[in-house]
Amino acid sequence: MDEDLSSLVEALHDFFDSSYLLKINELVAHYPARKSFNVDYHDLEKYDYDIADRLIKKPDEVIAAAKEAVKKFNILVPGHGIFSPNVRFFNVPDNNLLIENISSKNLGELISVKGVVNRRADVMHKMQIAVYKCQVCDSIYKTVVERGFVPLKRCESCKRIALKQMDEESKFVDLQKAEVQELLERVRGGTPAARIELWIEDDAVNSIVPGDNVEIVGVLRLKPPIAQKGKQEMIYGRYLEVNSIRSLRRDFEEIEISKDEEKQIADFSKDVQLVKKITESIAPSIYGHTEVKYAIALQIFGGTKGKTTKGLPIRDDIHIILIGDPGIAKSRFLQSVMEIAPKKIYVSGKSVSGVGLTVAVEKDELSGGGWTLKAGALVLASGGLAAIDEFDKIEDEDRAALHEVMESQTVSIAKAGLVATFKTKTAILAAANPKFGRFNQNKNLVEQFDIPPSLMSRFDLIFPILDILDIEKDSKLAEYILNAHQQASLSETEKTLDNELIDKDFLRKYISYSRRHIFPKLTRDAMDKLKEYYLDLRKRGKDSGTVPITPRYLEGLIRLSEANAKMRLSQSVESSDAEVAIHLMNYIMEKVMIDKETGLADVSIIETGKTKSQLERSEIIFDIIKELCRKFDVAEESQIINEAKNYNIEEHHIMRILGELVKNGQVYKPAHGKYHPA
Repeated sequence: MDEDLSSLVEALHDFFDSSYLLKINELVAHYPARKSFNVDYHDLEKYDYDIADRLIKKPDEVIAAAKEAVKKFNILVPGHGIFSPNVRFFNVPDNNLLIENISSKNLGELISVKGVVNRRADVMHKMQIAVYKCQVCDSIYKTVVERGFVPLKRCESCKRIALKQMDEESKFVDLQKAEVQELLERVRGGTPAARIELWIEDDAVNSIVPGDNVEIVGVLRLKPPIAQKGKQEMIYGRYLEVNSIRSLRRDFEEIEISKDEEKQIADFSKDVQLVKKITESIAPSIYGHTEVKYAIALQIFGGTKGKTTKGLPIRDDIHIILIGDPGIAKSRFLQSVMEIAPKKIYVSGKSVSGVGLTVAVEKDELSGGGWTLKAGALVLASGGLAAIDEFDKIEDEDRAALHEVMESQTVSIAKAGLVATFKTKTAILAAANPKFGRFNQNKNLVEQFDIPPSLMSRFDLIFPILDILDIEKDSKLAEYILNAHQQASLSETEKTLDNELIDKDFLRKYISYSRRHIFPKLTRDAMDKLKEYYLDLRKRGKDSGTVPITPRYLEGLIRLSEANAKMRLSQSVESSDAEVAIHLMNYIMEKVMIDKETGLADVSIIETGKTKSQLERSEIIFDIIKELCRKFDVAEESQIINEAKNYNIEEHHIMRILGELVKNGQVYKPAHGKYHPA
């Protein structure tokens, strides 16, 4: 060891002795089950700035010296020899370094980057100490395997090329390759997320899973160039040799908010026009649709996170679906949210698969064989918002994966021998078209959704956006669109500034601050208001024989109330917040859950896709078929129609129900015009 490195070892030994002796003793008690000795870069910088700077520029020297410095304590662990842990540094300054900006000037340096894990390979084993034996004179050689290692061939004793590598006597260390990509909230619009390969060693393996947001400290290395067709181009790949990994569990970690901005946020929260300004900043290019904009604003803020009931987590994310006639800006709503939400991902139903949304199983390129899991869109967006356009165009088998994602906020996978569960704590904003192209105003709206009722019921709010012919409204809409285009064509000095709109960067920081610091709790007034509303609807349902609301929607009301409190930066959910949630729920019930035949609210429309009256008619027709078959072996169509008319069921309803019963497999047709229970 040269003199310079010896002095470095001494300096680091003194640093550990003065600042980390307690942590060393604690680690010794768990060694070798725990082998990582974690050192805070800020502590090293305070102790000796020159060593801290040298760690960045020449990490191999300082990390090797740090290991020697720990060995100098001469701590003997029974059964394991000298205490010799891995020294890992954290809190290394990253200077907001993006993965896409890592360049050749960083080679050999210790850098810190943040990213989201998108895949992880199986654990492999890397040789650390190679043992060779001479086949002639039986001499034994041990050599440390370092970068650029060349295998030994010639025996130093007998000078013959007779050395054989003894794998069983050699020492190995675990090695795992993984890949991270840029955090979604740091990706600039339109650019693909940059990726970099990680090499993780020893006790750090299996410490990350796809979908995790992580901060990685490591040394940038070159991969050997690959020879192609006898030529060796001097072009190198790269990877990060990981020194330490730290999980970033908080959402919106990357949005920096200064003290001045915190004051601006606090002042803005007291603005009497707060709700109006935030609502109008959602999709400002779209005229009207105030309730939709308000609901989307509440979705971005989200409910109170971290709640559990008897050990089970309670969903705090709000799911919304917009279903409407073509050409009335549903996609524009989704794109507008993409500009505001700090962490988001956008997919279209026409070009997405189930595995693309959840988790894909792929051939493992990182470790050269086998299968590996790769995180899909909803896993990568965990902690943020996912916008899914053309929701009705997703294949049925792909849509099936969304049931678990939307309710329990996990995705479980069992494919190719791989069994795993990933977190998908994601709010979903979906858009879809009616299955017949346009809504028929004379029919129940839910009958016109080409989405399974079981999935539709997972949405907290369902907004039908109808294209209604109204001269006054159409005139205002046309004027709004024409003015917007006129403003867009003017120069910056000619434009009329709209003071009602909030700057997008400020709004993003306001949302981020709220989600990180505000966790409102229900007050007694708010609880009483929601309870009174819930019980009143249930009572009305009991009187009319319908089910106007279920406990699932009560939880949705709580989430909406909490989100409104977060919008105000209030730690308490007041009665006024509950009123907002109730107003939105009444709006949805009026638009979607009213049975056109009876005029009564009926949640069965969403839960089953049919109203209570439709379900009753189906049961009557089915019972008629069973009774006729008991008497005559088979039920004639004319007999069914005659019997059903006794129950005041019209013929067109009877024929539709018969078609549904056959389609559902409850009834089959042994011959034309004849029916029999399956």
